[in-house]
Amino acid sequence: MPTGVVSSFDEARGYGLVTADDGTELFFHCTQIADGTRTIEVGRAVSFRVVAGRRGRWEAAELDGRP
Repeated sequence: MPTGVVSSFDEARGYGLVTADDGTELFFHCTQIADGTRTIEVGRAVSFRVVAGRRGRWEAAELDGRP
């Protein structure tokens, strides 16, 4: 699974960006946070899956925060 860091998150809108370890930025929606909380801290290290999004771009899914 790829890993990276949450680089931004807008709690009011429910979406953010993950910067993968290779520098790629991927959009994510709060429903893709694995623990179900729908919120995540900026700067948090995460692992995730890369999936095809609805708008024809790659997105991060199943974001799982690492300890």
